[in-house]
Amino acid sequence: MASTGSSMLLSFLLFTVVLSLEVIYRGKLASSELFTILGGFISSLLFLFSFVFIGNFQESSGIKTGWGAVILAEVVALLVASTVHRVCVTTCFLFSVGLLYEVNTLSTMMQSKSEVKSRRH
Repeated sequence: MASTGSSMLLSFLLFTVVLSLEVIYRGKLASSELFTILGGFISSLLFLFSFVFIGNFQESSGIKTGWGAVILAEVVALLVASTVHRVCVTTCFLFSVGLLYEVNTLSTMMQSKSEVKSRRH
């Protein structure tokens, strides 16, 4: 399992690379309907990476991660999506909800596994 610091660094680097690529190819992403949906998906990846970064930062600071981290990460992703195309905002939001659901599912599954391990020892 990755440490908080390395996970935070990796998510920041991935956020930076994806943001740079989205800015570079903004014109291409806004050129057709399919690319616009792809732009929304790419922006939702920005949501995921910024959420992981914020969550790891809060964990290393001793602050409990809550809805504030989700809202901040979503606002950042939606602002970036709005620079590509206004339909990207909608698709980014929808993809982000799906990613948040999956992150919650994985988190619950990992937490229950760690509770089972701690009960055995």
